[in-house]
Amino acid sequence: MIGSGGIGGALAEAAHDAGHRVTMCVRTPFERLTLQTPEGTREVPVEVATEPGGLGEVDWAVLTTKVHDVPGAAGWLHKLGDGRTPLVVVQNGVEHRESVADVRTPVLPALIYVGAERLSPGEVVRRSPVTMQLPADELGERFTELLADSAVRIKQTSDFRTAAWRKMLTNLAPNPITALTLRRLDVLADPDVEELSAGILREAIEVARAEGADLGEQDAEQVLRDYVELMPPTNGTSMLYDRIAGLPTEHEHITGTLVRAARTHGIDVPLNRTLLTLLRACKPMQLPTP
Repeated sequence: MIGSGGIGGALAEAAHDAGHRVTMCVRTPFERLTLQTPEGTREVPVEVATEPGGLGEVDWAVLTTKVHDVPGAAGWLHKLGDGRTPLVVVQNGVEHRESVADVRTPVLPALIYVGAERLSPGEVVRRSPVTMQLPADELGERFTELLADSAVRIKQTSDFRTAAWRKMLTNLAPNPITALTLRRLDVLADPDVEELSAGILREAIEVARAEGADLGEQDAEQVLRDYVELMPPTNGTSMLYDRIAGLPTEHEHITGTLVRAARTHGIDVPLNRTLLTLLRACKPMQLPTP
């Protein structure tokens, strides 16, 4: 498991529950992995590796870092240079294969839906069940079987492009808005913010369709309705969590990707361009000294 944030912790839990031995590849070592879940707090047995040279042979590798953190994982990824170990790329955005283009190993792009947050090294809170979407191919089938004995719900799709852009819709409004306002999902219920979110997603639908995704206005409406009516208002987003933690945010690979695609297709996206300008202008938060 390359990356020990909220997603890495949630998938380490799933892999352990499915009966697999899990090694977490990290920058900051920790003694134990603890998850706070809706079912209670539990400790998940994992091995922790801090240097690629100490990693032996593995059957699968799962990359859970943000896209902009992939260069920092280069040492771990180069360990897969034999071309035999499948790499599951679990990231936001639509650039799964592009983000690991230099890796010479089979790549399985993956989408994940889960409310998970890293509180500190080795301490993760998972606020919801885990759902994943994978391409309907041989690697997707093998990974589905790998986690068959866990609680993860996996769906396979023959139209991964549409699935990835639909997932992108769930990031394009909530992530920037929560990161900029430093509020959790309760902010989306404000009438003016809800109207802004709807406009952001309308722009995104036009770009997604130009990119070949089979999406319509009803998809944008459903995403916004789900966030306002179904998601706990105390949940946050990955971009908000990163900003609170004083880390770089992935705006260039969410809003930035949309704006660049819009420019390619000659589509004007003024709301998303404005968000990107503001996100680029944000300075990292100064965390208190321990």
